[in-house]
Amino acid sequence: MSAEPPSGASALTHFQAGRPRMVDVSEKAVTLRTATAEAWVRLPPEARAALEAGTNAKGDPLVVAQLAGLSGSKRTADLITLCHPVPVTGADVRLALEDAGVRIEATVRTTAPTGVEMEALTAVSVAALNVYDMLKAASKALEITGVRLLAKTGGKSGDYTAAPRQP
Repeated sequence: MSAEPPSGASALTHFQAGRPRMVDVSEKAVTLRTATAEAWVRLPPEARAALEAGTNAKGDPLVVAQLAGLSGSKRTADLITLCHPVPVTGADVRLALEDAGVRIEATVRTTAPTGVEMEALTAVSVAALNVYDMLKAASKALEITGVRLLAKTGGKSGDYTAAPRQP
């Protein structure tokens, strides 16, 4: 592993002298930062039927997944190796049954020197995994897809809004 960045490339932020490091954000301004992410769980007919009828043996997958997503947003630094632990000052995880499957959206907020994109992405990912876990008895053909950042605000890099998905 090379300690120097390739010619013409800027210095690597998470590696120093060829070794991983957590970037020091202590000099960055503490500002309000938000991030919104989404994920989808595609449902085969038998899983959709169990969810719609309320006959899932394990209980309500959407309620469990919502709680799991909230918890996941707060545990992100335990899962993402070089992610800073940030104080999650607010989190909202929403799940909805739509034609394409279960749509999961999470918005996470903080007042910190670094953003919460990873917290929002972790929230939707953990929620999706819990939907899968709760419905896997109905079908193993569930599919988690479409995990992406929808928007972020705050910080030096500014605001971001994802382009709409093409059908």
